[in-house]
Amino acid sequence: MVTWVGELWGQVESWLLALVDSVWALPTLFATTAADGFFPPIPGETVIVMLAVGAQSGGGVAWGLVLLVAALGAWCGDQLAYALGRALGTRALPALRGSRGQRTVGWAARALDRRGASVVLAARFVPVGRTAVNVTAGAVGFSRRRFMGLSAVASVVWSAYSVAVGTLAAAWLGDSPLLAVVVGVVGGVLVGVVVDAVVRVRAARRERSVLTSGVTNPDPSPSDREAALVSCSAPAR
Repeated sequence: MVTWVGELWGQVESWLLALVDSVWALPTLFATTAADGFFPPIPGETVIVMLAVGAQSGGGVAWGLVLLVAALGAWCGDQLAYALGRALGTRALPALRGSRGQRTVGWAARALDRRGASVVLAARFVPVGRTAVNVTAGAVGFSRRRFMGLSAVASVVWSAYSVAVGTLAAAWLGDSPLLAVVVGVVGGVLVGVVVDAVVRVRAARRERSVLTSGVTNPDPSPSDREAALVSCSAPAR
């Protein structure tokens, strides 16, 4: 069993190094970082970390080029998600059709209305969260020009962070590139979970504070909430 695991690990590591040195490295990077803006299962962060590990280990493309292509791909993916939300509504994507997805959409709609800039920036670090925010921004008519600018900043920061994670992991685990990738990806996921939790806790506290102070209207009725959710899910006209 141990021998089989060792052989499998070696094969995956060989495949990893082959991709890092391949002419398909940058096209794969662009495609995955663009796709995960509207389809969470695509491992955009994994490819960034992988290429950053390769760059730190002396192979593949320079980390500066990795950062540039990753940021461009992420920005393009965000714009496509916004366009999908604008044209088709939030139910256009399977990931947002379930009860959890619709709760996330409801949160994204409220958050964009109250603090759009911080939400777009923070959501970039949360796979499902960024999809919900991107699509919802289009569905609720969030300013396209403002979204493009915020998405550009978020994409650069997210790409720089992912490259940094891969570089640090490779510096610590340079003798095992695959292990460095695994550590880097796990670290990135944990940060995303933490960011998501912090954003939600702060949002909940702010809502409670506002409701307690009586600044806003009372909590909407169930019919009002349902109408708001339907408006987000319906195609924009």
